[in-house]
Amino acid sequence: MINDKKILLCVTGGIAVYKAAALTSKLVQAGAKVKVILSESAEKFVTPLTFQALSRNEVFTDTFDEKNPHVIAHIDLADWADLILIAPATANTIAKIAAGIADNMITTTLLAATAPVWIAPAMNVHMYDHPAVKKNLSILAEYGYQFIEPSEGYLACGYVGRGRLEEPEKIVELIQRFFAKDERRYLKGKTVVVTAGPTREKIDPVRFISNLSTGKMGFAIAEEAKKQGADVILISGPVQIAAPAGVELVKVETADEMYNAVLKYYESADIVIKTAAVADYRPKVTYDQKVKKQEGDAKIDLERTKDILFELGQRKKNQVLVGFAAETENLQEYARKKLTKKNADMIVANNVKASGAGFGTNTNIVTLFKRSGEVTELPLMSKADVAEKIIEEVTSLLKDMDQNGNC
Repeated sequence: MINDKKILLCVTGGIAVYKAAALTSKLVQAGAKVKVILSESAEKFVTPLTFQALSRNEVFTDTFDEKNPHVIAHIDLADWADLILIAPATANTIAKIAAGIADNMITTTLLAATAPVWIAPAMNVHMYDHPAVKKNLSILAEYGYQFIEPSEGYLACGYVGRGRLEEPEKIVELIQRFFAKDERRYLKGKTVVVTAGPTREKIDPVRFISNLSTGKMGFAIAEEAKKQGADVILISGPVQIAAPAGVELVKVETADEMYNAVLKYYESADIVIKTAAVADYRPKVTYDQKVKKQEGDAKIDLERTKDILFELGQRKKNQVLVGFAAETENLQEYARKKLTKKNADMIVANNVKASGAGFGTNTNIVTLFKRSGEVTELPLMSKADVAEKIIEEVTSLLKDMDQNGNC
């Protein structure tokens, strides 16, 4: 599955560099085209000649060593790669990437990269557990970088614990799985619109009506759709998480703004997945100045906001339309009613009172209701795994539509 795939291997300076040499050999044996960038520190452990012999390609070490006058080397390498792998990745290099520093060939190339980037850390167990390293890894995760976690075992420093670079055979296996999945991506060239997060309906300059949605489920779906090759537009209310890499983020605040943004992209969309918890009501009157506290109770008159999913259902042509139903009771009854009333193709329903489900958690428990009558109950899963299952089901619906001319 990795025959002729172009892999840019970035090797930084740790004792695990010897494994990077073995990794290069195994990738080439598996049919990949491998180019290697060595950091200055990595050259202290293994020479460029070793990687040149194993990869059968020129090895790059110096940003300013421009051998080909027709290209800029670090830009050319960034554009060339189908996948960029940093193995081993030292704490120093991880920190530089997280800070956006570009002071050597590796970090400069990474800033220019648009291909998926995988990081395989290798370091002392206490270094890996240091708060600064953890913070930097978290930043890179927000950027959309993927990680090959270090394994546990005997380390060169004499400690036993987590910090060993994963074995080359395992890394090759992970890359094979990635490209095998890539070959099956049906969503290449398709446009997926995902809504996420809450909306805010202002009362006055300091108060608003909102809900507990964090956007995690919608962002996970957007990330999975992007992994499957789709062009993803993520329309999000106010949240505290970063958009997945390569996804077009459209920020909105109110239900009206969400409505207008979705309609803007609806005609060109192949799939619309509405995970956003849009306010059903908003204050009839919005005050320009802060409403002062008074004696006794206060009353706010509310009016309905536009029903976005209903409107999309009425306008639906060839799109696959998916809605969410966050319920606290009678889940099946309400989900089936919503499926019919909103003219959706699938409703993803969950009981937000269930342990491990609902707003703010990293897990979810959902049931999928399709127009065909098929019902799929999923167990407690991470939101990333739920997202993968939803995209799988949506892809199946899209295939049926493409084959039959209707949804």
